[in-house]
Formats: sequence, C-alpha cells, structure tokens
Amino acid sequence: MARFPRPSTPRLLYTLYSSPTKTTPSHSHSHSHSQSSITTFLLNNNLHLLRHFSSGNLARATTSKDDKDPWWKESMNRLRNIGISAHIDSGKTTLTERVLFYTGRIHEIHEVRGRDGVGAKMDSMDLEREKGITIQSAATYCTWKDFQVNIIDTPGHVDFTIEVERALRVLDGAILVLCSVGGVQSQSITVDRQMRRYEVPRLAFINKLDRMGADPWKVLNQARSKLRHHSAAMQVPIGLEEDFKGLIDLVQLKAYYFRGSSGENVVAEDIPADMEALVAEKRRELIEAVSEVDDKLAEPFLNDEPITSTDLEEAIRRATVARKFVPVFMGSAFKNKGVQPLLDAVLSYLPCPTEVSNFALDQTKNEEKVTLSGTPDGPLVALAFKLEEGRFGQLTYLRIYEGVIRKGDFIHNINTGKKIKIPRLVRMHSNEMEDIPEAHAGQIVAVFGVDCASGDTFTDGSVKYTMTSMNVPEPVMSLAVQPVSKDSGGQFSKALNRFQREDPTFRVGLDAESGQTIISGMGELHLDIYVERIRREYKVDATVGKPRVNFRETVTQRAEFDYLHKKQSGGQGQYGRVCGYIEPLPPGSSTKFEFDNMIVGQAIPSNFIPAIEKGFKEAANSGSLIGHPVENLRVVLTDGASHSVDSSELAFKLASIYAFRQCYTVARPVILEPVMMVELKVPTEFQGTVAGDINKRKGIIVGNDQDGDDSVITAHVPLNNMFGYSTALRSMTQGKGEFTMEYKEHSAVSNDVQMQLVNTYKGTKATD
Repeated sequence: MARFPRPSTPRLLYTLYSSPTKTTPSHSHSHSHSQSSITTFLLNNNLHLLRHFSSGNLARATTSKDDKDPWWKESMNRLRNIGISAHIDSGKTTLTERVLFYTGRIHEIHEVRGRDGVGAKMDSMDLEREKGITIQSAATYCTWKDFQVNIIDTPGHVDFTIEVERALRVLDGAILVLCSVGGVQSQSITVDRQMRRYEVPRLAFINKLDRMGADPWKVLNQARSKLRHHSAAMQVPIGLEEDFKGLIDLVQLKAYYFRGSSGENVVAEDIPADMEALVAEKRRELIEAVSEVDDKLAEPFLNDEPITSTDLEEAIRRATVARKFVPVFMGSAFKNKGVQPLLDAVLSYLPCPTEVSNFALDQTKNEEKVTLSGTPDGPLVALAFKLEEGRFGQLTYLRIYEGVIRKGDFIHNINTGKKIKIPRLVRMHSNEMEDIPEAHAGQIVAVFGVDCASGDTFTDGSVKYTMTSMNVPEPVMSLAVQPVSKDSGGQFSKALNRFQREDPTFRVGLDAESGQTIISGMGELHLDIYVERIRREYKVDATVGKPRVNFRETVTQRAEFDYLHKKQSGGQGQYGRVCGYIEPLPPGSSTKFEFDNMIVGQAIPSNFIPAIEKGFKEAANSGSLIGHPVENLRVVLTDGASHSVDSSELAFKLASIYAFRQCYTVARPVILEPVMMVELKVPTEFQGTVAGDINKRKGIIVGNDQDGDDSVITAHVPLNNMFGYSTALRSMTQGKGEFTMEYKEHSAVSNDVQMQLVNTYKGTKATD
C-alpha cells in the first residue's frame, strides 16, 4: 500500500538517450555504437549511481545540477506532517498513543486519564493528565515503513482554538477523528471549518467501534450532510460493539485481523463469505464517489471496465491531495484495532511537503504573495509556530518551508529584524528531545535559545518573506487578577510574560483607573487554565475578580463658567479668574479633548494659558457622575482676570479645576458604555433562542445571514451585559455556537442604567 518513489535509473536513461549525440545519417553505425556505449556506461555505473543517491550528504557535494532527481527528492517523498484533531473525547490522544506504540517510539501503552499513574505520552503537563484533556499540541516524530511522520496532537476544546489553528498552519495533511457513537459534534464542525480555511487535505477516522451503539454508517452520512464532505468508506467493519473483530479493506479486498496482546500482529485473510455482497456494494459506492471527482478513474468506471486496486489507490490519492475527497477509515484505538491500516493510509493518501503549495508575503514588495517551492534548494524560510519554556530556556518549534537549517547557522527574524545563531537543533518527542545536526524543508524541529514570539518568520537573510499572518481571534473575556502575597510579584509578572509570548490570544493589560492587572483570553476555561498554571508552575496564588467595564462620561449641551479663585493668606496669595464655556465636540471628531483660547488682548498673561489647559485636562480625568474620564469635550476660554502679584500657574490651574466642576452638572452629563460588535455563528435551529437572548441583553441585531446550515447573526451589545456569554451561548446551542466580539464604540446608556450606576458609585464612595 505504501508508495515508493520511482527509481532514478530510468530517468537517467531517458536523459542520456534523449541527449543529442553527434551522429550523421551517413554514419548510422556510429549511432548504434554510441547507443551501446551508453548501455555499458549505465551497467558499469549503475551501482555507483544507486549508492550515490542513497548517501545523503555525499550526494550534496557530488550531485551536479543536470541530474533530474536532486538529493532531497527521496527523503521529501518519505515525509509526512500530519495533525490529529477532533471533538473533545473522541479518542485523539489514545489514537496518537497507539500510533507511537506501533511505530516503536514507545514500548508500552498508557491510558489517557493516568489511572496507572503514568498518563498518555502526549499529555505531558500535570494539568493535562489530571483533567484528561490535551491543551498544548505536542509535536512527535516517528517512522513507519521507512517513512518519517511528524504528528502534531491538537486540543479539542473551543477555548484552545489558537493551538489548533497554529498546528493546522504547519501541517500538510490531517486525520479528523470522529466518535462512532457521538458522530459529528460541535467541535468537529469547528475543526473542519479551520481545516478548510487552511486548505488541509484530510482523512476521517471513525473511532470507538467497540462501544455500545456504534454506527459508522450513521457517522459517515452525518459527515456528508453536516461537514459537506465528499466521502466514502475505505473499510467495512467485521462485527460491531463487542463483536468487533477486524476490518475489510475495500481497495485491496482483504480482511485484516489484529492479533497479539496489543494488536501488533496484523493478519490478512480472505473476506468472510457472508460479507461478500456488502463489500461489493460498498466498493462500488467508493469507486463511484472517487470517479465523480477524478476524470482518470471516471473513464474505466463509465465503460464498465474492471478497476484494479492500484488504479483505485492512485485515484484516491489524487482526489484526496486535491481536497476533493475525504477517505473514511474505521477502528477502535482503545482496543488496538484499525490503527496500522490508518498509518498505511497516511503514507498512501496524504501529501508529502512538496505536493502542498505554501505562500509567503514578500515584505520588500508591499506584502505581495510569493509561492514557496517547498524544496531544500531555496533560501531558508521557517515559521515559529509554538513556544515552550523548557528546562534549558525557551524552546521554539519551527516548521521549515524552504531551505536547510544547520546547527551553528545564523538566521534572521524578519518580524523583529534580529540576527540569531542556532546553538542547538533538536527533534521533539512530546517533551523529550534528540539532537540533530541539520534539517531541511518539510521538517518540524525545535531550537533552543532563540528569542522570538509565536508566528515569527525566520530566513537566512537573503529574502524578506513572512509567512501569512495567522488568523488570531480577538480575546473575548477579561478578568482582573492579582497575586495574594506582595512578595510573589516578580514570579507573577514572569508567568504572565511567558504566557503572552506563547499564546497570542492571551493578553495582559493594566487598568490605569483601577490599577488592576487585567488578563484577556478566549473564554472562561482558557483564563482558568492560565490562573491554574500560574499556581502550579510558578507557585503563585492569585485572586480573580470580576473585571470592571471601562465606562466614559461626556456632556450633551453647552454650559458657561465664570470662576474666581482668590486666596489671601499672609505673603503671596493666589488669584485667578477664568470665564468661558464647555460644549460637546461635534460627532466624528478625531480628538477626545479640545482647548481653545479665544481671549482677545491680555486679560490673562499668555504664560498662564498652558496651566489653565492642564487644569481642565486634569479635571476631565474624572467626571462627577461615576468618576470615569470625560470624553468629547471642548473647553473655550473667552475671558479672565489676573493680579500682577498674586497670580501664579497654580492659582490658574486650581481656578480651572473648580470652574469645570461648577459647570459640569449644568452641561447635562451622560455615561457612555462600550458597545461591542458581536458576530455569532449558530446552527439555524437555535436562531430564535439566541436572538431572544441578545434582546434580553439590550443588544440590537443589525444583520442576519445564512451560511449553509448556520445562521450568522451580527449584533451590537453593551459589554457590561456580555459577561459569562460564552458559557450561556454554549448551553443554548449544545456547544455548536461560536462568537467573536470586537469593540465598536462608546454610546450613551439609558436613564435607568445611568441612575443605577450613579447610585452604586455614590454608595462605594460613601463607604470609602
């Protein structure tokens, strides 16, 4: 089943035969002589040639440009970068564990929830083993039938979608795991949507056929209807639930049984007689589905010619790589059945790095798209797709898209412009590593001691390419956190800095008004996990509060002020008088505060004007309604008076602060609250419930579109009413809804809300 690259000798034969030999028609014997000399040359050099192609590094030194097959061709064909992603609890990590066992990377099998005290190999963080969920995508390398396979284990929880997106950005192919009982679930839809966005060819694997109520055909139909997969089964199970014994391969028409204590011995037998009719029907269904998207197979199919297993296999590969077809495999990872045929399918049907086209953006040509060749011959282009804090400093995972990277090389970080030397190059296996001297395009490696952020692009300095910006969603939830003890502040900020570098969706900010540290992320679980990690990894206890919404205040009408500040207390007194008015700025103005000096003559000496402006600015920092900053304010100074001795900068500054307070209430101030632009994507059956809930949260629905089976609702909702919304939306839509939220504007609150906010503010002020 595995594909082997074509030998290089025939190509060389072709090159030599087609190379022009200097013959003339009259000397035909010389032509035949040259032909025979070619044959002897080939026979004499054949061994040398084969040896020459198999010895990697020597080949680089000796291969000339004229050779048809470069040195890297074979190793690139024998390389697969795949991800395994699915809904939470579909058995992804268990499947990866079995794959590692059969490929000889681990020597015993451990279950996920760590009941045996060890936990699955891929879940290397304590927190993951305890909760039984995968949080970080660990990258693991293994070999199967002389092919190198890099597996990236991705999380299946909505709150970690950035991990999934970052992993998909780096893959060439993926396995979508579906549960034979649960079928296509909400997260399967999300993950599939992301795979489509990053154009990742995929196989589907229906897992857990040993469970009660397993029905792979139901799941296959769900994949066709809900995920819009053009798919067909590649296997038929022999028995289901506790009778699940093995699988029949529809391409090779063989029955496979998995013997041995851990299913390591795959035995091929003939198809059981009672299943022949079903197998023939399902094989015809498979051929029909593939021939719809592959013209080469359609011809013999329509002419009713017999189709060989080789023809079918090649057609499935072409259709899968072109993302027109999704082959569906079956098995039970927990019961060690069906994993080896799935591995064979990865080699046979998923693309090698050269078959996938990747784009980079050329920074010198205004981000023009450039197609990368994906070969080690080009200039180095690598993407840092994941960072981890290891025992030896920061560990950076790189996917190399083009070129070769060697230990000790200098590389350039295009995003920051820094030049860095690579001290150590390793290949990762969950959280263990092996040192390697060099790596070429298509491989996934990790480097130490490189300071960068995730999503940075590295090159050898000859080109200024960045890989396309990864789609980083805006954080939708914020919490205020602070360490319990004052001594642990250093560790606390160290933790936050590290998490920010590792995860672009995790943001840290300081609320200037309340002085609290605010962390923002993709949902409540996302932030809870980080607070928990601060506690676990940095031994810092943090208190989590409800975040405060940033309100603003503004004035709605013009109000005059005329204030005299006079203070006589022995020695130099204070004297300053300011007259003028405040008014709201016209809508759409670029500034939030404007100060105009319209005094004609020298009523106030010009050297005091900056002090007056400073006074008004300071006063506008906290309005008298709820103590939040005042925006969209224009202060106009029309007159005033000064004293030749007692006037000073301080006097005028104080005069302007009191003048502002005096006229602020007359200007009918209102409170502004942040309004968010919320975009929801929910299945149509939940549209009514979700729309009703938005109205209850004082939201205004501004758009409603249909996208396949989903409704896309756009609404403007006050941020204050959006807390806990991710949880509410999940419970309303059975976890199938997703939403993004971004700041739109500050707009005035209704009177009842304003009264409520003012009373709360007065209450807290009174207690202070």
